[in-house]
Amino acid sequence: MKSLTKEEREYVVARVQEFFELERGEQIGELAADSFVHFMVEELGPFLYNKGVKDARGMVEQKIINMDEDLRSLERPAGRPKRS
Repeated sequence: MKSLTKEEREYVVARVQEFFELERGEQIGELAADSFVHFMVEELGPFLYNKGVKDARGMVEQKIINMDEDLRSLERPAGRPKRS
C-alpha cells in the first residue's frame, strides 16, 4: 500500500483488528486486517480524496472573495468630480 507510510499502515491495521474484536467479537490476523485496509483505501480513497479537494476548493474560493473585497476597499475615487 503506497498511499500510507509504514507507520500509518501499521496503526490502521491495528485499529481494524481492534474494531473487529471490540465491535464484532472477532479476531482477525494482521494479513486479513491489512487486506481489509487495502480494500477500503482502494474503494473509499477516491471519494474521500475528492471530498477533500472539494472542501479545499470552497475554502480557496471564499478566501478569493474576501481578498477581492479587501482590494476593492482600497480603491480611491479618480478623476475630477462632476459639476452639477
